[in-house]
Amino acid sequence: MTTLTLVRGDITRQSADAIVNAANSSLLGGGGVDGAIHRRGGPAILEDCRRLRASHYGRGLPTGQAVATTAGDLDARWVIHTVGPRFTPEADRSELLASCYRESLRVADELGARTVAFPAVSAGIYGWPLEDAARIAVETVRAAETSVEEVRFVLFDERAYEAFAARLR
Repeated sequence: MTTLTLVRGDITRQSADAIVNAANSSLLGGGGVDGAIHRRGGPAILEDCRRLRASHYGRGLPTGQAVATTAGDLDARWVIHTVGPRFTPEADRSELLASCYRESLRVADELGARTVAFPAVSAGIYGWPLEDAARIAVETVRAAETSVEEVRFVLFDERAYEAFAARLR
């Protein structure tokens, strides 16, 4: 059974087998969590991402999918990149957000990862309402069939931490 834990802090400071990156589809870095992971992880992550773009993901990583690279200078073995959906009130994209968590856990299982640190995927610049993002994340991870022993949600601020804490209660 997978243990779910919460941490308030910087995901790039976590020690885990895998750290999940809320990436953009280009896989080449960006703002928010994506930029922070690329900066702290160093050039090895970007090199792996460029190789992925040159081979399997010439048009970028599709929304809801996940792929792994080295973790570079992070205290992890791998970074699992997943592309969350942008929130729009005109369309229910909840299944795409849930897919980010399922696919990241699938990749973690393929790698043999036992501990995985997740950010609040899509809840930053992609505009997903925080309480709903927390609900989808927690429900999806709880329902997942995975060998991962610990899923750690690493939330940058108190508001995000409280939204996830409410869902775990």
